[in-house]
Order: sequence, then C-alpha cells, then structure tokens
Amino acid sequence: MYTETEGIVLKQVKAANGRKMILLFSKKYGKISVGASTGEGGKSRSPLAVRPFTHGRYGVYKNRDTYNLSGAEVIKSYYGIGEDVEKFMCASYVLEFTEKILPEGAPSAEMFKLVLDFLDVVETRKKKHMTMVVAFQLKAIQLAGHAPQLHRCVRCGKEEGLSCFSVKEGGVVCEDCQNIIELRSKASLIYSLNVDTMEVFRYFFVNSLKNVEHVALNEKILEKLQMIIKEYVSYHLDIRELKSEDFLKE
Repeated sequence: MYTETEGIVLKQVKAANGRKMILLFSKKYGKISVGASTGEGGKSRSPLAVRPFTHGRYGVYKNRDTYNLSGAEVIKSYYGIGEDVEKFMCASYVLEFTEKILPEGAPSAEMFKLVLDFLDVVETRKKKHMTMVVAFQLKAIQLAGHAPQLHRCVRCGKEEGLSCFSVKEGGVVCEDCQNIIELRSKASLIYSLNVDTMEVFRYFFVNSLKNVEHVALNEKILEKLQMIIKEYVSYHLDIRELKSEDFLKE
C-alpha cells in the first residue's frame, strides 16, 4: 500500500546491502522505521529530506509492518540548527528524547506540533537553549500522560505549605507529608522547591513553547529542573541515559 505523510526525521542510520534506515516521526503513523536506498538522486527524492532536523513530505510503501521510502521532499530544513554547536547539541538531545518517549506506530498530532515548535524556536533563538529543552521535556511528559501533580499535595491534597517534589510520589508534597515520608523511608528522590522553581514548573506546563520562547532561566533553577526531570522520566517512563546527553556535559 502506497501512502503519503508529513514527517520529522529523528535519526538516520546505515543498514545492510547499501541501504539506510530513517526513524521518522510521521504525522499519519507516528514513529516508524523507513528503509531507503543510498541513491538519493532524482526529482522525487531530496537528500536533505532524509536527514535529521528536517520536516518533510514522504511517500512510503507499507508492506505489513515494514515501510520503504519511495519519495521525499523538504517542507522545512532547520539548517540553522546545524550551524550552531550548542543548538545542535540541544536539538539532538530533544530528538533522541522524542524517540524514547514515543511508542511505535502511535500518531500524536500534539507531540508532532511540539517538536516542530521546538525546532522553530531554537533555530532563531540567540542563547540559553537549554531552557527550551527543559520546557520541551515538561510538555512532552504532559502529552505522554505522565504529568506530575503540581497544584496540591499528591498525598493528602493540601494546597498550602508545598515544600518539595517527590519523584516517586509523582508530584509536590506538603511539609506534613514530607515529614511522614522521611520517617518511613530514607526519602530518596525528594527535592526541595522554592517559590520561583515551583512557578517555573507550573508556567511551562500551562504555556506553549511559542509563548515561552523568550524565557531564559537562571542556572540554579535550570539545574534543579534538569535534575528532577532526569529522575522523573527514569522512574516513571524508564527513560535513562541518552547518548546525546554526553554532548550537553561537554
């Protein structure tokens, strides 16, 4: 069966017999692996269209559970991202995170738009790109159905005295419940939150990336959010070390 779909190339790898595989986040089918020949010439096949950071239109043949590329054209190539090392590292991390959080073959128009919004924002952004990475991750976690509770204690429902974030409990906890947790266990994966960090958390969840593109977090808040997100996705989504994470540490 032949079909066409918009898509975002998440990854490209070499395969056997002179072929390559592209991991495509397609609008119609979700995350799929598509086989392509190395000969990329011809009017129906743009070499740029099968490279990461490209939003394109793809013609594919579906044979049971396999997909093969028959045509590809670029809608938008985010070449500006590749011209800046920091942008490239941050965008590579986001594409790998997207790959991990997306289930196979499950379309998500909202997640598709989120990835495009991130690429749009980062390509034109001048600095503090990690702020957008954190904002993207929080929105992606929300769309994946794993958003933490941020407005009331996840244990007792109290809205006052919210003092920390419990990764294992899945949200903020009040001082009373924090004390109970600490008495019953070693209180691992619990992080204290000041008012500013709490507000940033909530702000990113209720606003689109386009609405926060001019936000630049200070280093202390950014580091705290990165730490919490890393532990949260590891515990609740089983997303652990990403290969591109090493780029961000350099």
